[in-house]
Amino acid sequence: MSEVSLFDALGGAEGVLRLAHAWHERVLRDEIVSHAFSHGFHPQHTERLAAYWSEAWGGPPIYSERYGTESSVVRMHSGNGLHEEMDRRAIECFDQAMEDIAIPDLALRQVLHEYFAWATTHTMAAYHESAEQVPDNLEIPRWSWHGLRA
Repeated sequence: MSEVSLFDALGGAEGVLRLAHAWHERVLRDEIVSHAFSHGFHPQHTERLAAYWSEAWGGPPIYSERYGTESSVVRMHSGNGLHEEMDRRAIECFDQAMEDIAIPDLALRQVLHEYFAWATTHTMAAYHESAEQVPDNLEIPRWSWHGLRA
């Protein structure tokens, strides 16, 4: 029997969307992180974010099929210099969003925290000097109960 994906453990597309909404609400209220959204954002930001997370957590490849690539996501987050305080606060908002939607499984919360902290401080922060440095062939990192999948 295969292991349940993080996507399924969170309740599938509906659970991931609930988490994306909760996180987005929190960051828009945060005095530091909200700066990242001060120039506007896509009207379907939350749905796209949920599709991205879903794919990363073992769900269907909706983000890749409909919205873009890992390279396009990383480019959106690149060329803004170092922003360690914003990253730390975004991670705190994520942790609080998991509380907001009352994820009961502590192991699931921990692995999702590890994913979000890693993605925020590594993948999305890798090209802080220029979006032009982002390679064209990046793939969405897949995360499991054991961390980053090869």
